[in-house]
Amino acid sequence: MPKYNSNILKHLLFLGFIFSQVMNAQPKRPLDAVADKLEPTQKIVYKTVGDRSLNLHVFNPKDHHSSDTRAAYITFHGGGWVNRDARYFYPFADHFTKKGFVGICVEYRLHNKDTGVSVFDCVKDARTAVRYVRSHAAELGIDPNKIIVSGGSAGAHLAAGTALFNDVNETNDDLSISPSPNVLVLYYPVIDTSVDGYGNEKIGNQWKALSPVDNVREHLPPTLVLHGTTDTVTPYAGAKRFEQEMLKTGNQCQLISHDGGVHGYFIFDLELFQQAMKQTEVFLEELRFLD
Repeated sequence: MPKYNSNILKHLLFLGFIFSQVMNAQPKRPLDAVADKLEPTQKIVYKTVGDRSLNLHVFNPKDHHSSDTRAAYITFHGGGWVNRDARYFYPFADHFTKKGFVGICVEYRLHNKDTGVSVFDCVKDARTAVRYVRSHAAELGIDPNKIIVSGGSAGAHLAAGTALFNDVNETNDDLSISPSPNVLVLYYPVIDTSVDGYGNEKIGNQWKALSPVDNVREHLPPTLVLHGTTDTVTPYAGAKRFEQEMLKTGNQCQLISHDGGVHGYFIFDLELFQQAMKQTEVFLEELRFLD
């Protein structure tokens, strides 16, 4: 058996360590540093499941009063339904709070086979959250007819689900209160849960019930979609087909494509983030939700 110099072995081990770190490294997200500096005005429990309380992280604009009737910007964080938390999307809520909205980041249960939490449960939480905001609008200083629901990636899937998945509801929800928002804003969304999209294995054989592109119908809220053309996580083809299905059924839908954009393209670049927020503002201005 050949003998090796101990220094050479140490060098090879060090190189192996560096290689493994590079291969496992995650892209830096500048928004994380922004989020770490933000804190909501208050947290409100909107739902209790077992011993778990789920909160709305509410950001009130300057000079806000409970008697106000402001538009609400509700957002759901991404993370493949399995990780991250509400803080991840604080910058989104904070941005629109500065525009006069009440910004709300939603906690929801994360998919976990070991604990029995399914993607259906994630959707149920999303729909409960919007119902809570609408039914407590007077206390929150919100106009119940000016609710924008948004999200990124899997969070955008949940946002879409508040309008699309009518048969997925918590058993004790008041079904007389609509969870459907007045406007949808979907950032690089999980929009197709077939084998050609994302999440098929996580959802299982009932995937079609939770596939936004396969559940488009008439009378859905005006919808904005921002998606990168080279997104291989939630493939761009799904977003394009969603836009086509929305327009075919008479709904208002605008797809803004970012050429060469990867999944979550604007969370890695603060200038692109600001561009995405401005594109959202323009869409809301056209709907008279933003002066």
